[in-house]
Amino acid sequence: MKLTCSQDALNSNLQCVSRAVAARPTHPVLANVLLTADQGTGKVSLTGFDLSLGIQTTFTAAVEQSGAITLPSRLLVDIVSRLSADSPLSLQAPGSDTSSEEGGGSLPFQLTARTGAYTVRGMPAEDFPELPMAQSPVAIPLSAQSLRDGLARTLFATSSDEAKQILMGVHLVVSPDRLEFAATDGHRLAVVRQPHGNSALQDGDGSAAAPEVEDTGSGAPDPDGSTVPVNHDTGIVQQEESFAVTIPARSLRELEQLLSIRKTDETIDLYHDQGQVVFLRADQVVTSRTLDGVYPKYNQLIPDTFSRSFTVDRLPMVTALERVAVLADQQNSVVKLSVAMAERQLRICAEVQDVGRGDESVPLTGGDGSDIDVAFNVRYLLDGLKVIPAPEVTFEMNNPTNPVVLRPHGGDVQFTYLVMPVQIRT
Repeated sequence: MKLTCSQDALNSNLQCVSRAVAARPTHPVLANVLLTADQGTGKVSLTGFDLSLGIQTTFTAAVEQSGAITLPSRLLVDIVSRLSADSPLSLQAPGSDTSSEEGGGSLPFQLTARTGAYTVRGMPAEDFPELPMAQSPVAIPLSAQSLRDGLARTLFATSSDEAKQILMGVHLVVSPDRLEFAATDGHRLAVVRQPHGNSALQDGDGSAAAPEVEDTGSGAPDPDGSTVPVNHDTGIVQQEESFAVTIPARSLRELEQLLSIRKTDETIDLYHDQGQVVFLRADQVVTSRTLDGVYPKYNQLIPDTFSRSFTVDRLPMVTALERVAVLADQQNSVVKLSVAMAERQLRICAEVQDVGRGDESVPLTGGDGSDIDVAFNVRYLLDGLKVIPAPEVTFEMNNPTNPVVLRPHGGDVQFTYLVMPVQIRT
């Protein structure tokens, strides 16, 4: 292998894939990234894979000789990130057939910059596990913006309790006309519904090609043994039915990070198969296992009717809660909201015995029903308020012990945030 590339390209792509490298690898090669160079295409790819999450990125370089090698991720990142950003880098490694016996099969890899040279011992590319790819012939084109928004408004509500594995992910429902994201940790629930107009695999007009499907005349075989319809005039494999998967929050946080680094309106192709999902765009691949188990029927948790509701300006309420939270965090993180309909005021209070008390008031911009006192974990409340996509937020509730629902007042995004109150001792 021999190639020349910029420090910026190598560094930025290394930063991306290193997030999929195992912190405590079960095999030495899993602490490495796979570097592959192709002289024919002039492309270099980097891959990180911890057997659950995989990230692969591709960038352009001057490739003089094709080849592949795996290199220690942390060491390589530390070296490359400290080199000058305007320095071209020369990368060179022997072929896999020249591995040295004295190194136990390790390979010398040389990186040369303007200021000096570094040699790192790598491992043969053949030792690196193959990145799993979904075998489904159906690609669902998704808007990058829709993915970013859906993940930003649900990931925070996932559970960190390993005893509740299924709650450690975001439940994604994809249908021909809608995307739905849901996350819950048992104390709160976030649900986002967005329009989704793409229902077919494009054949080369923008989205990536799917695996080839033999045309049998009756449809393409689906992984579960069923068939998916094929339009024989266009060759497009169509998605006609909904499907749902629960994807680990860790994998989706990395996907969200990649989408946030390069904010574009491009299309992301989603492939799904039994136990695996793949998010693919032109130069990046994120592959992840899915979580086993039945996700809770969260829609049944949201009450159909409410006897009380009130609306407030979101930002003034957030800042008031953040000030009161200074006291609430001293003990149990509980704040009490007192709604006074006649005075059109919402009072926010936190009182900690032997420490102090804080009171704030926020005017109501609307309301219906009788007065009520209700208490919450202030962090749960703030998490939901900060991602609501509207200047005003409406609280809907029945009594101080039943679930309370927060929704944006107006706007196009369908976002529901349910939070359980804390029982007040009087």
